[in-house]
Amino acid sequence: MTDSQAPTLYALSSGRGPAGVAVIRMSGPAVRSALQAVFGRVPAPRAAAYGALRDADGSILDRGLVLFFPAPRSFTGDDVAEFQVHGGRAVVAALLRRLGGLPGLVAAPAGAFTRRAFENGRMDLTAVEGLADLVQAETEAQRRQALRLAEGAFGQGAMRWRADLLAARAAVEADLDFAEEEDVPGSVADDGLARVTAVRAEMERVLADGGRGERIRDGFQVVVMGPPNAGKSSLVNHLAGREVAIVTEVPGTTRDVLEVHLDLEGLPVVLVDTAGLRDSDDRVEQEGVRRARSRAGVADVILWLDPDGGAPPSDLLAGVGVRPEGGDPGNGGVPVIAVRSQADQLGAIESDPNRLAVSSRTGFGIDGLLDAIARVLQSKSAEPSLIAQERQRVCVAEAVEALLRAEDACAPLEVRADEIRRASQALGRLVGQVDVEEVLGAIFANFCIGK
Repeated sequence: MTDSQAPTLYALSSGRGPAGVAVIRMSGPAVRSALQAVFGRVPAPRAAAYGALRDADGSILDRGLVLFFPAPRSFTGDDVAEFQVHGGRAVVAALLRRLGGLPGLVAAPAGAFTRRAFENGRMDLTAVEGLADLVQAETEAQRRQALRLAEGAFGQGAMRWRADLLAARAAVEADLDFAEEEDVPGSVADDGLARVTAVRAEMERVLADGGRGERIRDGFQVVVMGPPNAGKSSLVNHLAGREVAIVTEVPGTTRDVLEVHLDLEGLPVVLVDTAGLRDSDDRVEQEGVRRARSRAGVADVILWLDPDGGAPPSDLLAGVGVRPEGGDPGNGGVPVIAVRSQADQLGAIESDPNRLAVSSRTGFGIDGLLDAIARVLQSKSAEPSLIAQERQRVCVAEAVEALLRAEDACAPLEVRADEIRRASQALGRLVGQVDVEEVLGAIFANFCIGK
């Protein structure tokens, strides 16, 4: 639990008003005295109490609900209280000013309450990162993934891995230290190394997720490509519902990469507009084409637009490894959805099950295009993923590499035991138990004030 000399934090935890209700939170050793000063009493634990909140001179600031959560059964592990008051700016400002004048209370910086919970052992670092993602989630897929992490799904598994590795290391070191003792079976190291192999296999299965977790967190990359004047920018503007890109009849108008964030059937999508692919003597346009090719290489889906129904030219998309939408994912590469654009200028459109036709001007075919994109992305996100951030992936990968070295039968037992220790340390960094001070500032800086 937090030291009694630690400051008591306070902050507005709800959004800034005006609003119907505002929630102001306190956490720390001075919570009870602050309640006595402002509310006149300490409410019964976890039961809402209604009454007047008073200024230092006894005048009423507002009337509202007060809740008290005694340590350690609170979000932060400290004594915690919440004031639920009217959400007008003047009410909130007056109550914050009153709390700021009490001894031992300080305004909480961003993420301070969650950091208290982490420091008090109420959350591991993966749960902290999940909570940050949950606060920022904009789509249903992001919400589900973040909630799973915030509830400890990854951290609990990592702690189990770490406990198994500690037991395995103890077995190997017992073989080293007591090899001549009769009461230590000769197979004790083998049993420990078998446990290492089992843990390593579990971690490799978690790593082999194709980066789904990061994609859900950051957004699937849907890159719109095609020749100049194929209607790429018009399509992006139509899907975004606003003018994101400049649209003219002049070929090569788009020179840079433009991004639009969308919610597609609960999946986060980054729609990327790119320069038209063609040979050009214009150095700026050449750079735009280079950037378009670069984004194609990291795309989850490529939309290939061509009013003439042409296929993606292999020379311009060389190195991307494209495959038709619906093709075998085992073949690798980026799935491509071929789209015949500017359908309003085509007159009668022949039915072609292998090629969509759309018109950004009339909206023709847009629903079918969105369904096709969603099908591809849902196949990429069908299996839940535990890893949602690069930091987490790096820690697990480091642990796997160390365990592979520990399984080397040619290595001395001393070396193998040390590699198990390295793997345990990597998992310790994952959950925030060792060597994480340098990353805490970056993680908690992403929180909002009051959380």
